[in-house]
Amino acid sequence: MAVLGIRTLGDPVLRTRAEEVAQITPAVHQLVDDMLETMEDVHGAGLAAPQVGVAQRVFTFNIDGVKGHVINPVLVNSEDHQPDEQEGCLSVPGIAAPVRRFRRTTVRGIDRDGRPVELDAEGMLARCFQHETDHLDGILFIDRLSGDERRKALRALRSGEYDAAERQTRERRAGTVASAFGKAPGSDDQRETPRGAFGQAL
Repeated sequence: MAVLGIRTLGDPVLRTRAEEVAQITPAVHQLVDDMLETMEDVHGAGLAAPQVGVAQRVFTFNIDGVKGHVINPVLVNSEDHQPDEQEGCLSVPGIAAPVRRFRRTTVRGIDRDGRPVELDAEGMLARCFQHETDHLDGILFIDRLSGDERRKALRALRSGEYDAAERQTRERRAGTVASAFGKAPGSDDQRETPRGAFGQAL
């Protein structure tokens, strides 16, 4: 397994609709394993394949000890919404805002062995499934914002503080990514800490 680099805002892969996985192959097994390791390395709550530069419909998750992955996910959402909660994103470091999400969702897909997966979720797990599936459609959480929250996020993205946070995050991750080929010196001290409900963890 390997720790993969995480793409950040501005990378075209994050704005591209990912393709369905047509066939389970050793490369798909490797992708899932690497995504799980990468998510753990950055203490993430979820990770979608486009975030590691792969435009395929795969995501991993780890919410309150519920950990796994889904390939070719399809969501069936409730009609009602849960209270807005702070979300952040590993691909938009340093930015967080309350996002409107459906209260419940059922995700259906397959696992890395081609077996059917069906998971019912509420609360944070439902929020994670919706956030990660958005990634597979080229949507970032900031696209879900409106009004003052959207204006605040856009101002933050244009600020020098965001540029500095993004650069510092890339530098921290660079030491960890080297662990794919052997542990980088001091990389244990460079791991990220999630902030807020999701903070930077999705």
